[in-house]
Amino acid sequence: MLRPQMKQQKDRKVMLGNLKKGDKVVTSGGIHGTITGFKEKNSTVILTVDKHVKLTVSKSAISGPSSSIEKEA
Repeated sequence: MLRPQMKQQKDRKVMLGNLKKGDKVVTSGGIHGTITGFKEKNSTVILTVDKHVKLTVSKSAISGPSSSIEKEA
């Protein structure tokens, strides 16, 4: 029971480490956006949600890439 959970944590850590500018992601709150930058030593992410709407969120608030979330639904 512990092994699958450890694998999920490792996969999540790798996914968060591989985020780059231009990636489309979904936050844990369900907000879809595109990464336009990073702040504070890569601990926060700037997301562009709409033309003039930018949000600064914690990197840990990102659930995953937008495409993988849509495929699961």
